[in-house]
Amino acid sequence: MELFEREAYPSKNWLPHDGTVNYYGKIFELLEADRLFEIFLATIDWQPDQAVIFGKTIVTKRKVAWYAEKSFPYRYSGTTKVALPWTEELRSIKELAEKHSGETYNSCLLNLYHSGEEGMAWHSDGETELKKDGSIASLSFGAERKFSFKHKQTKERIDLLLENGSLLVMKGTTQTHWLHRLPPTKKVNQPRINLTFRQMEEN
Repeated sequence: MELFEREAYPSKNWLPHDGTVNYYGKIFELLEADRLFEIFLATIDWQPDQAVIFGKTIVTKRKVAWYAEKSFPYRYSGTTKVALPWTEELRSIKELAEKHSGETYNSCLLNLYHSGEEGMAWHSDGETELKKDGSIASLSFGAERKFSFKHKQTKERIDLLLENGSLLVMKGTTQTHWLHRLPPTKKVNQPRINLTFRQMEEN
């Protein structure tokens, strides 16, 4: 199943079954989205991402940052990150994402893709620190990129185009039954910043 749509229907579930994905489209005007992109580019504590694969540490070109309301540790791909405190802009966007989605978030993983040649492989966000079947709010700034879902059993595919200043929300059993990725492309030369607000379990 292939869907590639620019129109935003916040009430529409883009997954045919086994999860919920809502695309709200652009929730920021272009000038504001561009302003926030520049602020994040200049002020976020970007670090190269690392993954431990077969005992070997791989460093990616893509850069990441981890922020939250508490110093939550986040473990994935064999590495651990400790959250930095919210910036003013991150807290403001978190509240806006909560208003649109009706969910609450306490953390945010940020990704900086310098061009379309940098992407993310198929995966699901199923780390034990995350709330089971919790909501993830994904905001995009900068270059428009295709974002793909693939069902773990049926292999059905759903593709969406994430616009500058847009909001996508994944929730319910989406992470259990679906993989997602940001496919690399040579057609995009501009950078993209992605904010994924999450629900960490509090001990």
